[in-house]
Amino acid sequence: MLVFPLINDTSRKIIHVDMDAFFASIEERDNPELKGKPVVIAKNPLETGGRGVVSTANYAARKYGIHSAMSAKEAYELCPQAVFVSGNYARYQEVSRQMHDIFHRYTDEVEGMALDEAYLDVTVNKINAASAVKIAKMIQHDIFTELHLTSSAGVSYNKFLAKIASDIEKPKGLTLIAPEDALDFLAELSVKKFHGVGEKTAEKLEALGITKGGDIQKSSPQYLAEKLGVFGWELYLKANGIHNVPVKPNRIRKSVGKEKTYGKLLYLEADIKAEVSKLSEKVGMILQEKQLKGHIVVIKIRYADFTTFTKRLSLDDKVDDVYLIDQSAQKLLDVALRDNVGIRLLGVTVTGL
Repeated sequence: MLVFPLINDTSRKIIHVDMDAFFASIEERDNPELKGKPVVIAKNPLETGGRGVVSTANYAARKYGIHSAMSAKEAYELCPQAVFVSGNYARYQEVSRQMHDIFHRYTDEVEGMALDEAYLDVTVNKINAASAVKIAKMIQHDIFTELHLTSSAGVSYNKFLAKIASDIEKPKGLTLIAPEDALDFLAELSVKKFHGVGEKTAEKLEALGITKGGDIQKSSPQYLAEKLGVFGWELYLKANGIHNVPVKPNRIRKSVGKEKTYGKLLYLEADIKAEVSKLSEKVGMILQEKQLKGHIVVIKIRYADFTTFTKRLSLDDKVDDVYLIDQSAQKLLDVALRDNVGIRLLGVTVTGL
């Protein structure tokens, strides 16, 4: 059996900043009447016939079980008294730029992941501070005093741990995972908290008797790779605190897509069209968040017999509008749809960014 040396770079100082309920917090800040009320960023389902997806919700709304990517209809059922706000993406983009201006006071090694979160490598920084925790506190202070918003931050020696750390004490939290504490911390961490582990992967791992990071640490990497493919090897490295991917300030994204696999096959045209609309809405939201536009819309369909079909449509103009993306995807769907054949996967992508 081959044994590979595990090289762990613990020299870097990485901060992950994650804004607290970003869109909803901006709406509350700009409209004092919303203060203390459950706020949901989504079109009111009473006005859309139940359509729409939740972008985010403030903490008052989350107490009712409302969360991002939930249907607006379900959010309304959980909390009929919630205030639904369609959202102002131009405003959110403007505040995100202000947030990035603050980041760049400390380092130019900034990798934005969405409007509301970013990784910062402060190993070498503009204020010559030795402590990444000190810089994280200064950034949180600047965001609060200048933008009147709160943020949470995670500090560690790699991006994987910094992101996990930023989620531990939300809202307004700051958590450090030092190199000497990483293995013990990860040993107690539920596998469901490892980014990339969804429900199905978690079920697979639990069937193997793996529920915590410590179980992964004790497993053979070859065994995990045999059971989960390349992801099994990646999981083994992360459980051992290894994630040597650098902060990439100039990441270029080539496409934005969303797809969903259905446990119960879709047969009804109305159901299929509704699912494509949901996927189109999510793609449009991501494009707007990342300030991207594309001129090629692609749909992907996997049928019950596992045959996979993709169809693309080139547009005259670059778009990020949810309606135009959905309209194009529906046109493609009309061409691609087969009668009386169940669908197990649908996907919508915008490329040519």
